[in-house]
Amino acid sequence: MTQATKYTCDVRTGLIALGANLRSGEMLPETSVPRAMARVAERTGGVAVKSRLFHTPAFPAGSGPQFVNAAMAVEWHGTADDLLALLHLVEQEFGRTRAHRWEARVMDLDLIGLDDVILPDAETRAAWAKLSPERAAEVVPDQLILPHPRLAERGFVLVPLGDVAPEWVDPATGQSVAQMLAAIPAEVLAEISPVPEAGD
Repeated sequence: MTQATKYTCDVRTGLIALGANLRSGEMLPETSVPRAMARVAERTGGVAVKSRLFHTPAFPAGSGPQFVNAAMAVEWHGTADDLLALLHLVEQEFGRTRAHRWEARVMDLDLIGLDDVILPDAETRAAWAKLSPERAAEVVPDQLILPHPRLAERGFVLVPLGDVAPEWVDPATGQSVAQMLAAIPAEVLAEISPVPEAGD
């Protein structure tokens, strides 16, 4: 049994990061991101836990307007590749195109983790996690790497994930979301703030 087929019958929890810093049609990111969350929940069967919305600086610095970021945890019965394909379809519904890496975008949906799945294998995942930031900006993997190899560095992902899955443990490192979040520098976290809800 291959790893690709091993997880097809099990119900697993997929962790998804969402972000946008450009309008999708007439929708500001504060509107489009929650709608994308609803669309993902609908397409994955409706069982989902959703984070608050957060304003975060563009990454890398200076690359565009501030982002609206969020995260969600969904139940998933298929493979990781199938879930990623579904996320790409939702991105397209909101007008996403893929011209340059780390560009300003109308919608970005990243599969961060799928329970204890490591793809394609622990050695490959570790190699991607060890890339320098400069090299990581230049190369794009030709296959799905799970858990996301740079998760521990990204406050804009970890803060929303802390809302939905603080106890989830990266199977490749043994660190929980809460532990990774605690290691993010205070000055980075200071730049991340909840989006005020209507009426606040």
